Amino acid sequence: MKKRGLLLALILLIAFGYLIGNKFVGYALRRGNDADPKAIPAACAAIHDPSAALPPKPDAKSEVWSIVSKDGLTLQGTHFSPSLPSQRWVILVHGYGRDQRFVWDLAAEYLKRGYEVLTPDMRAAGESDGEYLTMGVKESEDVTVWARQIAVRDEKARIVLHGVSMGAATVMLAAGSGNIPPQVTALVEDCGYTSAYVMFSTQLKKLFGLPEFPIMRCVDAVSRLKTGAWLSDAAPVEKLPELPTLFIHGDADTLAPPKMMDELYTASGAKIKARLLVPGVGHADAKTDAPQLYYSTVFTFLEPYMDMNEKTSYEPRRMMK
Repeated sequence: MKKRGLLLALILLIAFGYLIGNKFVGYALRRGNDADPKAIPAACAAIHDPSAALPPKPDAKSEVWSIVSKDGLTLQGTHFSPSLPSQRWVILVHGYGRDQRFVWDLAAEYLKRGYEVLTPDMRAAGESDGEYLTMGVKESEDVTVWARQIAVRDEKARIVLHGVSMGAATVMLAAGSGNIPPQVTALVEDCGYTSAYVMFSTQLKKLFGLPEFPIMRCVDAVSRLKTGAWLSDAAPVEKLPELPTLFIHGDADTLAPPKMMDELYTASGAKIKARLLVPGVGHADAKTDAPQLYYSTVFTFLEPYMDMNEKTSYEPRRMMK
């Protein structure tokens, strides 16, 4: 009888853990609802400002591209062409609960400077397939496929990966995977997190007063069951690339606070790296609240890596703010 009681208690504990994890994963990582199969995750909708204006579509020639992910999803993106053909490329990766339209302001700036621009809808976003986000784990694999498609079309391409928020975590994971094509030459991460697990744990305590253990352990396990990826694997701080990397954060960011940038910068094994901390700016707002500083920093940093024949001798202390 005692063994049966223990077994029943264990079953109930597992069931309870699954219910908690399933609730969180459905709330934070699942796209769609009964009214709209492409609705953003409920957690994002709860904090999203519906009055926020979208950047206009860049005034440039464009075409729809598509790829098939490693797990069989059809993903779409837009290729924007500058006025003259170029071997400078950038892949712009949007953030959590967003789609490619939210990086079209970045696209316009890169186009002005003669870059070929690719703005993908990441999985479970925009016109791309998928039900669940994975906070950068599988998205990073998708970015690798996008980069390889560019490399096939232009083997002499010089590709920048530039991501915002979850997009920043995604490009860090992609570049640190060891699978990215050699045409990728530099990385810009804007307000990326060190670890999605840590970020969610912090928000769980801050917003709901709930402890990390055992809730996040349940979430991690259910995430693996539902999405095919452990949430804890969305930890760029553990897989940072050696590529030249620019780290950008706002000092008023409460979601991915400045200490996360410091941790990422310290953990980075890049021989050439720089960081920009923008005063008074919140999460993902640096490019809109301080555009002159933002873009001058980004393009000064990237310039040495965009010419196949130019010697790269960038001195990172010039970008320290």
